[in-house]
Amino acid sequence: MTPCSSLRAFFLGLAAAALLSLTATSRAHAEAQLLIEAATGKVLHAENATYPWYPASVTKLMTAYTTLRAIKEGKVSFNTLLTMSKNACAQQPTKMGFKLGTTVTIDNALKMLMVKSANDIAVAIAEGVGGSIEGFADMMNANARRLGMTQSNFVNPNGLPAENHVTSARDLGILARALIREFPESDGFWHISSMRLGNRVYHTYNSLLDRYPGADGMKTGFICASGYNVVASATRNGRRLIAIVLGAYSGAVRAQKAGALLERGFNSGGLSWLTPSLGTVDALAPIDAQPPNLRDEMCGGHRRKPASEDNEEEEPSADTPVAGNTESDTSGQAYMLSSLKPANGKFVLGPAVETAPPIVVFTGPADHPDAAPVANAPGKKKKKVAKTATETPAADQPAAAGDKSAKVEKKTEKTAKPAVKPAKPKVSSAAQ
Repeated sequence: MTPCSSLRAFFLGLAAAALLSLTATSRAHAEAQLLIEAATGKVLHAENATYPWYPASVTKLMTAYTTLRAIKEGKVSFNTLLTMSKNACAQQPTKMGFKLGTTVTIDNALKMLMVKSANDIAVAIAEGVGGSIEGFADMMNANARRLGMTQSNFVNPNGLPAENHVTSARDLGILARALIREFPESDGFWHISSMRLGNRVYHTYNSLLDRYPGADGMKTGFICASGYNVVASATRNGRRLIAIVLGAYSGAVRAQKAGALLERGFNSGGLSWLTPSLGTVDALAPIDAQPPNLRDEMCGGHRRKPASEDNEEEEPSADTPVAGNTESDTSGQAYMLSSLKPANGKFVLGPAVETAPPIVVFTGPADHPDAAPVANAPGKKKKKVAKTATETPAADQPAAAGDKSAKVEKKTEKTAKPAVKPAKPKVSSAAQ
């Protein structure tokens, strides 16, 4: 081999190595980001925002939108009862776990959908509002077309992996704005940090809600193919921003990146005119491509813990590439978001602070809020049901009649005691 050919082979080797490294880095760094103003739709930052993506559980924002629109059109109401079918009960992995035939109002179902991201509840909503999963998916897609979500197609109401179930950061921005603008009276659904069902408390997967000042929404999601996704919103001084991150490495990194985007928007101040105009979210040009499949990066054997939506505090190992990797991405404080600072260095986000007590949710009809939460809560024993029912009788049980007769007969010396005793078992059996 001549010196020239050796030199040529050397440079070709370097070029090949660089290309392989670039390809691997691009795969590991696959991520989409978008930051917009809620009121105007103005785009403040966009990165791969029009690239198709698997939505995972952020799909449930469209499930909520479709349900709220059906309520607005008078097809159902917040008190409409949904029934857990065999198909709903079979959903995995994140679920409420209610038994077959359990009923829940749409109001409570939406709260469970947003906080627990319950896949079984999503199917119960779809079947109750749309007649079937397929019928509800048609409603979802009709709403998507009407809103201008040209890159979205929905196959199910929960975001579990399915062929042709896709969206984009652009489309999710359009959807988030529609939820905020069309249903201001339902805004509370998006920022519930915890809920109580019987004796159990469930916490949201959106860790920004109790950690980021002004955070007021919206929904997280995860499947192996999509990575960790979030549609987050926050309001300061009357200005609401929406940050979208798709394809983050973990729940911790997802929250950190969304928080960083929001900080970027809130701290731009009066200098935003210096940055090039990116137009509005609906004007972003869609890209015709296949969504990336991040299964190897997200669910490969390199993780310390199995990747899942429940695994919110996992951080990438030191040798794992992460989009926009910084020292804070791999630090032990990443999930606390304490390293997020604006350019002036003044802002530091501290530990989680409970902003509100858990909201109470329950199964059964809306007119039995006392007995239903315990009676139908998954995993509760009947002993606890009976005890609670005795302490808090249902409004329609016959104890009141017994108590009244006892008061009337109290004057006739010993006739009061027999009147009260038979009433006690009636209280328990009626509540059960």
